[in-house]
Amino acid sequence: MNKFKKIVASGLASFMLMTTAPVAIPALSHTEVQAASVGESLVEYGKKFMGVPYVFGGTTPRGFDCSGFTQYVYKHEGISLPRTAEQQYKVGTSVSKSQLVPGDLVFFANTYKPGISHVGIYAGNNMVLNATSSKGIALVSLSNSYWGPKYAGAKRIVEHFDGFKDLAKSDASYEAITTLTDKNVIQGFDDYTFRPDEPVTRGQAAAIINRVLKVKPEIMSHFKDVPKSNRFAVDIAAMREAGIINGFSDKTYRPDDYMTRTEMAVIVQRAFELKLGDASAASNSYADINSGYWAYESIVTMNAIDKTGIFNTDKYYGDHRASREVFSVAIYNSMNAK
Repeated sequence: MNKFKKIVASGLASFMLMTTAPVAIPALSHTEVQAASVGESLVEYGKKFMGVPYVFGGTTPRGFDCSGFTQYVYKHEGISLPRTAEQQYKVGTSVSKSQLVPGDLVFFANTYKPGISHVGIYAGNNMVLNATSSKGIALVSLSNSYWGPKYAGAKRIVEHFDGFKDLAKSDASYEAITTLTDKNVIQGFDDYTFRPDEPVTRGQAAAIINRVLKVKPEIMSHFKDVPKSNRFAVDIAAMREAGIINGFSDKTYRPDDYMTRTEMAVIVQRAFELKLGDASAASNSYADINSGYWAYESIVTMNAIDKTGIFNTDKYYGDHRASREVFSVAIYNSMNAK
């Protein structure tokens, strides 16, 4: 990527000192995690009950039978299953043994009665998590001398996916968001959502940008409202020292304040040293932005480098909050700018 000069227009000097009413929200949900499949989450949750004794008819952590266990684990993910192994075998989509993924239901026949009589949850690596009469909830191998010959088939209740429930492959932002999540620049949540419409805070913005730039600050104690214990303290300090996101005149940073789309454009252009140059006048398609606006070049740059179409709109809506989707696209575009 070519190196671009920083913006020095007079309006930018006051940008990071502008005051906005603080918003009393957490900087970031503690549930933000790297997206995983629902099936993997089912297995992880089910393993918490390893060693719980087998109880015929049991449906609680005081004791489980096989179908009571699978029903209980799936319910934790908001998925209802019938009560018995035989009934559970009638739902879902059949999958071959070679195509098993974590979370699939695995069925066995002719254990304590003829026909489908036992069920477990496939845990990966040829292992099944299930309620055994000898060890309670345990992992058993599909190659086990007892269980192997009794394997009767498998069903997929939850469609396997590698992304987010609220982000379709057809969405314009799909490639940008999935690329950044793969690089751990931004994450999804433990309910397998990305929440693209949620706003970004100043603290989050510092962390997201610094996960790309990897700036290490020399001084940590500059802002009176950002203690060293703040989860974004290092990133906030780094962005200040790099001159990317400054604080306010009262020595605060206000990490929980939301960020506007205009503020986003300015800090992203500043962070990646983007310069629009002679194309600025011709590239402006926004009816609500004129060439005299203090953040004009930054905003038009967001459109000029856009590879997704997200910024190809009639208006920019600079006063609106920057969403997780828009911020992700801006970072993605900047990382790939030429």
